[in-house]
Amino acid sequence: QVQLVESGGGSVQAGGSLRLSCAATGSIFSINVMGWYRQPPGKQRELVASITSGGNTNYADSVKGRVTISRDNAKKTVYLQMNSLKSEDTAVYYCNAAVRVSAWRGENNYWGQGTQVTVSS
Repeated sequence: QVQLVESGGGSVQAGGSLRLSCAATGSIFSINVMGWYRQPPGKQRELVASITSGGNTNYADSVKGRVTISRDNAKKTVYLQMNSLKSEDTAVYYCNAAVRVSAWRGENNYWGQGTQVTVSS
C-alpha cells in the first residue's frame, strides 16, 4: 500500500515562507512525476509545481519566482519551498505522485491527505 505523507503546512503572514514535505512510503518500485497541487476555498484543485525523476520542473505562472520544487529520490520525498507568500496562496496543498509498485505494472496516481496553508495579510 502506497501512502504519501505530507508535513510543513501552517499559518504565516504575507511575505513569509513555508516548506512543505511529502514522503512516499510503502511498496514502491519507482516514482515518475511528483507534484504539488492546491485547492483554495471554494475553488478547484490546481497544479502548483511538478518535478520528474530526472529533475525537470514545471510551475504554475502564479507561483513562478516564489516557489521551488525539489525531490530526494533516495528518500522518495518531494519538497515545496514557498517564499514571499501572499494571501491568495491560502489553500489546502496536496502532494501527488505517479508510482509503479513493480516492474511489470503500470503507474498509478496517488494523493496525500492534504495540508493547510494559511497566509494572513
